Amino acid sequence: MTRKPELPPFECAYQGRLLAGVDEVGRGPLIGAVVTAAVILNPDRPIAGLADSKKLTEKKRNALYDEILEHATAWCIGRCEAREIDQLNIYQATMIAMERAVAGLEVAPEYVLVDGNKCPEWHWPSEPVVKGDQRAEAISAASILAKVTRDREMEALEEMYPGYGLSRHKGYPTPVHLEALRRLGATPEHRRSFRPVQEAVEQVGMFQGPALQASENLYYPSDLFENSN
Repeated sequence: MTRKPELPPFECAYQGRLLAGVDEVGRGPLIGAVVTAAVILNPDRPIAGLADSKKLTEKKRNALYDEILEHATAWCIGRCEAREIDQLNIYQATMIAMERAVAGLEVAPEYVLVDGNKCPEWHWPSEPVVKGDQRAEAISAASILAKVTRDREMEALEEMYPGYGLSRHKGYPTPVHLEALRRLGATPEHRRSFRPVQEAVEQVGMFQGPALQASENLYYPSDLFENSN
C-alpha cells in the first residue's frame, strides 16, 4: 500500500505573541455538543509534548490539559449543543462553536489558525491549516482541551443515561451505541437530525430510565469568568 506523503512543517506568516489555535471535537457522534477550543500559548512558558490529541494516551492528554490551562496566555471552550446542531446542521454548528471559542478568549488574538481547510466567516485575520493538530502547537493545544472536555462530558452522560456505553465510544455510531439506541431509544442529549437517532425515536421512542439533572453532572470549562468573584 502506498503511504501518503507527509505534509511539510507549517510556517506561519504571523510571528507575534497573540496567535490563537482552534480545533473541534465531536462532529461525528450521535449525542452531545460539538466542542471547540481556542488557545493562545505563552512563548515564555513552552509546553513539551503537544501533539494531535487523538495520538496521545488518555493519561498524557489529561496531563497536558492541566498544563495548558496553567501555562497558556488565554484559552476558551466553545460549543454548540445537540439542539443547535439539529436546528442548523453540524457544519454550521461547528463554525459557530469555533467563533464562540475565539470570541471568549480574555486576550484578543491578532491571528488565528484553524484546523482543517476552511475558516469561519469572522473578523479575525486567520488561515486554515490542513492537519493543523499535527503541525501547529497552538492547534494541538486546542485539540487537547476540546477532546478532554468532550470525553469528560460523555463520561458524565454515561452516569445519567446508563446502558449506551458513552464513556467507551464517546458517542460515535459504533455497533454498541447503535444497538443501545434500538433497545433503549434516544436520550434528550441525542442529535435527532442524525438518521440513526431519528430511526430510534420513530421505532422505540425516548429513553425511559431514570436520569439525573444535566446541570449537576456536566461541567463546561471556560476562562471567561476565571477572575470574577
